[in-house]
Amino acid sequence: MLTIRLSRLGTNKKPFYRVVVLEKSAARDGRSLEILGTYNPVPNPALIELNRERIEYWKSQGAKVSETVANLLRRAGERASA
Repeated sequence: MLTIRLSRLGTNKKPFYRVVVLEKSAARDGRSLEILGTYNPVPNPALIELNRERIEYWKSQGAKVSETVANLLRRAGERASA
């Protein structure tokens, strides 16, 4: 089963995440099928960049979205409309 979730990068105390598609059983930072965006929680407000077209494509292929990524999609949508 495919999952759209976060993969952690960055250093200690300075996290940086990629939004990726990978097998549900794969390691958190394992090899991903595609990078769909980034999330940087350090600045205020946090920077969220997502490729919504590709996210919709992978969802149509049966990929499930993690709770965290679903929250990021919601937050990014609020900022776009504001």
